[in-house]
Amino acid sequence: MTDRMIKVNYLARVEGEGALKVRVRGGIVEAAELNIFEPPRFFEALLRGRAYTEAPDITARICGICPVAYQMSAVHAMEDALGVTVPEPIRVLRRLLYCGEWIESHALHVFLLHAPDFLGYENAVAMAKDHGEAVQRGLALKKAGNALVAAVGGREVHPVNVRVGGFYRAPRRRDLVALRDGLERARDVALWAVGWTGGFNFPDCERDYEFVALRHERDYPFSEGRIVSSRGLDIPVRDYPEHFEETHLPRTTALRSRIRERGAYLTGPMARYSLNHDRLSPVAREAAAGAGLGTTCANPYRSIVVRAVEALQACDEALRIIDGYEEPEAPAAELVVRADTGHGATEAPRGLLYHRYRLAPDGSIEAADIVPPTAQNQASIEEDLTRFIPDWLDMDDAALQWRCEQTVRNYDPCISCATHFLRLEMDRRP
Repeated sequence: MTDRMIKVNYLARVEGEGALKVRVRGGIVEAAELNIFEPPRFFEALLRGRAYTEAPDITARICGICPVAYQMSAVHAMEDALGVTVPEPIRVLRRLLYCGEWIESHALHVFLLHAPDFLGYENAVAMAKDHGEAVQRGLALKKAGNALVAAVGGREVHPVNVRVGGFYRAPRRRDLVALRDGLERARDVALWAVGWTGGFNFPDCERDYEFVALRHERDYPFSEGRIVSSRGLDIPVRDYPEHFEETHLPRTTALRSRIRERGAYLTGPMARYSLNHDRLSPVAREAAAGAGLGTTCANPYRSIVVRAVEALQACDEALRIIDGYEEPEAPAAELVVRADTGHGATEAPRGLLYHRYRLAPDGSIEAADIVPPTAQNQASIEEDLTRFIPDWLDMDDAALQWRCEQTVRNYDPCISCATHFLRLEMDRRP
């Protein structure tokens, strides 16, 4: 049967609302459409007229899974506008906070949202009946990330300790040292997870993506660096608007990004890994090789292994930072308000996140532009479906549905469709 219509009217248990429609005629995929129809939340408009100091707390509410990424992108953009460079101890504390977010987010995705696809279960609850130890390990890993975010950020969700210039309060060394035992156990879990996921059965699907990610002169990228790509792009963050553009399609309320002159690209764990493999810690590089990953990864189904590697990287770096931590003399740098435009980009667990703000002389926000990973990856999701589905047309309806859902979930639970689907309608034509 080569003529099919796959239509998902509503995707359940997601951050946002969306639908999926795939139309196959004569063995050719005529359309693969990821339709995001949730009402716009107007965060960019909401920020206009607000003081620059309010941006971190407001933007954190964009995402309950990755609030640190939104906060850090906002503070970097504001500091760029104000001409501020924070001292090294504050920069290191920010990386520690980012470690916590990566650990908790990757643990959620790997163990609860994506592993059931590879092990043949409808959800993590069903999987836990046969793989209870794995689920418990995943929850323990996530708990360690939560504890780290709370210690540095003030609370586990939507941290309240982040401000432009640094933090409201620097954590005491003894409070961070108290996290070491939990983080060492978490590192052991993450190391085990790399091997566990590396043993999954992966479809043989690779694509020639244009990877896009930050690259730092010495560190695996969290919140600093230049924007680079696998096809030669190498620009400072403030040049982002000159090379990337957003477009709108009538069928979706979400904007989507493209590289000017070239089109779709991929951001996220596979892009970071492939562009920064040499920046991984020795334990993370060794674990990746043991799980069958090379220096690059272009199979989207293996992204679950890459996320496990990044969780291991975050645990290892968190321990290193804590061991060398010295409380900063002041929790934040001094700021002088001025009128200017600032740009910031960080690496959310799901991918590159870009912010731009124009400030008035009194420090109020005149304009805001926020480009989340969702917008940047949506075109690649549809291209994956378009290119891979023709090889799966001999599957029955249930198997094809499963593979389409799995393809979408490769892109992380934070995007508006990365969870299990509620309902699927098949319209077959004779």
